[in-house]
Amino acid sequence: MRIAKIVVALALVGGLAGCLENDAQRGVAGAAGGAALAGITGGDMATGAVIGGAAGVFCRTANVPGCRNE
Repeated sequence: MRIAKIVVALALVGGLAGCLENDAQRGVAGAAGGAALAGITGGDMATGAVIGGAAGVFCRTANVPGCRNE
């Protein structure tokens, strides 16, 4: 059951990421997704938020496909 929750959370966060137009929006969505995923898996939500937020902000710098400013 735990793996199903993780897969659903990743699908939701991944789908949301394509709709965002700038680094700040991706950072907020990443922080929310990271905290949610950490909460589902029993991890520290603050750490998950920091990691997710950083991933959202820096995905364009890392040349992640679909992650560019409009």
